[in-house]
Amino acid sequence: MSELREAVSRLRRALAGHPAPLPDRDAAEDELAALDAMARAGDPEISRLRRSLLLVAGAVGSVSALSPTLSDLKEAVDSFAPPPPDAGVPPPRGGA
Repeated sequence: MSELREAVSRLRRALAGHPAPLPDRDAAEDELAALDAMARAGDPEISRLRRSLLLVAGAVGSVSALSPTLSDLKEAVDSFAPPPPDAGVPPPRGGA
C-alpha cells in the first residue's frame, strides 16, 4: 500500500510543479486524490485503481516530463493485479 501512496504523491508533486497549462490537469488531480484515498483506506478495488490510472494517463500521458512518475504509478497499480492463471507454470517443453 505504501508503494501506491508514494507513487501517487510523487506524481502529484510532479504535476503541481509542471509549469505548462494542461487542459485535463483538474481531472488528473481529482483521480490522484481518489487513488490516494483508496490507498489510505486499505484494500483498494483493482478495477477502480486501473480506471483511475487510465484517466490520469489520458490527462498527462503526453507530457514527457511526467512520464517517469506516471510509470511509477502504473507499476504500483499493477502490483495489485492478481497473477495470470498460468503464473508459475513452466512453459511446455519441445518434443515428446
